[in-house]
Amino acid sequence: MAKSLIEVFKQTTYQVGGNGKRNLKVLLDSLEGVDDSLESDIYGKGQIIEDFQRKMADLLGKESAVFFPSGTMAQQIALRIWCDRKGVNKVAYHPLSHLEIHEEDGLKELHHIETFYLADSHRVIEFDDVLKLNEDVACILLELPQREIGGQLPSFETLEQISNYCRQKGIKLHLDGARLFEVLPFYQKTAAEVCSLFDSVYISFYKGIGGIAGAILAGEDSFTEESKVWKRRHGGDLISLYPYIISSDYYYEKRKDKFEQYYKEATELASLYNSCHDVFTVPQEIVSNMFHVHIKKPKDSVENVLIGVYEESNIGLTGYVKEVNENECSYEVSIGDLYESVPKEDLQKAFELLDEKLKNVN
Repeated sequence: MAKSLIEVFKQTTYQVGGNGKRNLKVLLDSLEGVDDSLESDIYGKGQIIEDFQRKMADLLGKESAVFFPSGTMAQQIALRIWCDRKGVNKVAYHPLSHLEIHEEDGLKELHHIETFYLADSHRVIEFDDVLKLNEDVACILLELPQREIGGQLPSFETLEQISNYCRQKGIKLHLDGARLFEVLPFYQKTAAEVCSLFDSVYISFYKGIGGIAGAILAGEDSFTEESKVWKRRHGGDLISLYPYIISSDYYYEKRKDKFEQYYKEATELASLYNSCHDVFTVPQEIVSNMFHVHIKKPKDSVENVLIGVYEESNIGLTGYVKEVNENECSYEVSIGDLYESVPKEDLQKAFELLDEKLKNVN
């Protein structure tokens, strides 16, 4: 029986994306050297959680921050608070926002918040999209980078325009910064400089940072205190969150200075992809450590090509391929720690094989 793409991918010696397998070692490594006399947090209180929240608030340039077990919970709560304060249960965001396509309508079903789209599904939100919004909304959410369209980004000048406009109009601006650290090398800004444009900010600790799970929601003191009440209502105030906090802090410290490297490596890898027959990246100009690869060939044919490349080169490029249409497919690439271990000569060979094999696909 023929092996699947994912099976062959897992058997390769080198894999170009991510930080490695998500197994128990992720937790065990983060616990090494931890003082076992350190007391755990209890229902959101204690040194371990309070120190980390303070550290993240300072990093993001906000008055305070709250640690949440998930970003889904944190962001729904942020938007609920802004809607309650304005007395308007309406928000606006990109049509491919995480809240819209991955959360089973939680914002609408749990909080009865009406949502409006900015821009279309193939591009980022621009200032003109905000100007054309004819609804009185409490909050606008911007995702940096916009993952579902390859990690595209608006210019920093656009962010400044949107921020100034929202403040003039009494609209709160929330940052879905799940991958905030990944975009800082492109913007050439600090986290605090980007976050200064937003009233509230969410960041994730399991994506580029690579922790187990967890999120931070940051803003002014009155906002974060209110978010703690909602955290309890959502069942997010677990008796202890310290395994998530410890791993979040450990991997943040381990990788906080590597995002410039990931960005440069993603640019290098995208160049190799764009040199291949019938292959292009989205975005074409790489703006973070992630991008989407599009191949103008049928999905089944591309899977067979990739299996052949893996078997001959021992380098895995992706474990999955999605169909765009009958003549095109795509997949996501996200660069982390693994890329630097791939021998450059072997990587070049893999792309020569990819180019050659794609040329032979009818």
